[in-house]
Amino acid sequence: MAESQGPARRVFGAGRRLLGSLLATGETRLRLAVLELEEERARLVGLLLLAGLSLLLLLLGLGALTTLVIVVFWETHRLAAIGGSAAVLLLGGLGLAAWVMRLARRRTLLADTLKHLALDRELLEASRDGRD
Repeated sequence: MAESQGPARRVFGAGRRLLGSLLATGETRLRLAVLELEEERARLVGLLLLAGLSLLLLLLGLGALTTLVIVVFWETHRLAAIGGSAAVLLLGGLGLAAWVMRLARRRTLLADTLKHLALDRELLEASRDGRD
């Protein structure tokens, strides 16, 4: 003879299923966060390598260009050539520093995870409001 489920068993079963669903959702969100962190780390390492190489090449190029400008104007306007080259380099450096600061203020870390967590919260609030 099969035992019929009482109210207590149904409540415990529903609670167990709810806990399982919450754990599965949390695990999914955690896996998404880990995946995003790994992608961000790989992207940052690549960016740092490229930035370092480009800075080295730019430094060598600017040094050669500055030397060329000074040598060309050595006989006539050497101080103006040195001052003009220094001013161009300083203004370019300040402009790039401002651009980098603006880029660094952007929020990209875990953006998808935060979006999905906000969506989960909205869905939970909507289902809670629908029951009340």
